Amino acid sequence: MYTFVVYAKRLKIILASQNIYIQNGVLAIFSKIKEKLWFLKSMRVHSLFALFLIGVLPILFFTWEMLNTYNSTAFEQRKNDLQSQGSSMANLLLSSGYFSDPSIEEVNTELLRIANIYDGRILVVDSKLNILKDTYGIEDGNIIISEDVIKCLQGINSIRQDKENNFVEMTVPITHNTSKDIMGVILMNFSTKNINSVSSKLSQKASVLFLTTAILIFVYAFFYSGVFTKPFINLKKAIGHLTEGYMDEEVKVDGFYEVKQISNSLNQMLLRIKNLERSRQEFVSNVSHELKTPITSIKVLADSLIMQENVPPELYREFLVDITEEIERENKIINDLLSLVKLDKTASEMNITSIKINDLLELVLKRLRPIAKKNNIELIYESFRPVIAEVDEVKLSLALSNLIENAIKYNVEDGWVRVSLNADHKYFYVKVADSGIGIPEDAQDFIFDRFYRVDKARSRGTGGTGLGLSITKNAIHMHKGAIKVYSKENEGTTFTVRVPINYIA
Repeated sequence: MYTFVVYAKRLKIILASQNIYIQNGVLAIFSKIKEKLWFLKSMRVHSLFALFLIGVLPILFFTWEMLNTYNSTAFEQRKNDLQSQGSSMANLLLSSGYFSDPSIEEVNTELLRIANIYDGRILVVDSKLNILKDTYGIEDGNIIISEDVIKCLQGINSIRQDKENNFVEMTVPITHNTSKDIMGVILMNFSTKNINSVSSKLSQKASVLFLTTAILIFVYAFFYSGVFTKPFINLKKAIGHLTEGYMDEEVKVDGFYEVKQISNSLNQMLLRIKNLERSRQEFVSNVSHELKTPITSIKVLADSLIMQENVPPELYREFLVDITEEIERENKIINDLLSLVKLDKTASEMNITSIKINDLLELVLKRLRPIAKKNNIELIYESFRPVIAEVDEVKLSLALSNLIENAIKYNVEDGWVRVSLNADHKYFYVKVADSGIGIPEDAQDFIFDRFYRVDKARSRGTGGTGLGLSITKNAIHMHKGAIKVYSKENEGTTFTVRVPINYIA
């Protein structure tokens, strides 16, 4: 029993593996078929079929409608003619006394003439179902048993079309003018071959016209689809040219307005990539330079001490103080770089809590007041309303600290810094305005770049690393906020920060 169970399990595993193998084989076949039918997803093929169908379907419908209209109109006209001729013959039969004398030559001649005109057969039947006249001369004197004739004697006219045998059969009652009694029936049977023949010829000509038009439309659609897709093909070639490394060339594609818009957007993206690459290269260069400068200074100071003999303790102390300052500067650059790296990480590392922004600003100002007092800068705080928002307290505090500290450091003697807080239903706003030296207009687009300094000598004199505003911008953007600057040289600078009250992940 155990052996049987083992074999059953093995068989189940083998069958499962076979099923997986078959499924993989089927998927592989479908994948190959899909690859071979790639052209079905082509824009040119879709536009070709769309143009072809738009051109052909109306013509096809018009042709079909025209033939149907002709057939129905021709049949209706023939029916009206027959009814009119039947009424005339009924009056002639009554007025000539044909029911008393069926041998009247003038009447029989007229019946034959009408039958020949319409390529048909006419039977005159009296009220007892006797056939008084058959234009074919076959049924004269016989009795006719016909449902249509009997109904007509009862006052019910009928008309019947036999499309298979190409004839129309109708009954016309012969009614007495005064008594209104039905004296007999005219049974008419007429061919519709001429109508069908004309319809067939029209159908043939319409088919030739339709095929000719369809071919012309297809040729036009083929060439127009090529013209339609050519700008996209050129755009693809241009993008391929860019991927080969020719980043300095602009994408120029003539064609439809939308293609030009795509081309312009691509050029803007390309310009953005170039700026990012330039910024990256400048960043690497600046990082290397900024980290190298303090080390170079330390090496120069240390070499100066080593090369001198019998150096006084005072000189040792002076050099060591300078070395300590350079080490502190190097440490500050590294710390700012680490802060920037942390801020560059994904927003999933945001530690969002609901805090009172008024208290946060007061805490930041409390830490910076000694620096402002040292530089004789008046620090003013205006809060228009209580604001509670969902933010990362550490990152937002770092951003606001950098803004206010810069306003203090790059100010004029006996200047002022005004910090204000306001809010609406969706955002809170922090404005940092100062009476400082201002920022040149041509430099305002670059002040958030890493290591960018408007005045490098003054920045190093104030201990700046060129990373503060970049850190601030990153922190604000991580909160889905925005920061703007307005400044004039020698008139001061105003930074405006807008941050959503409710954090949006």
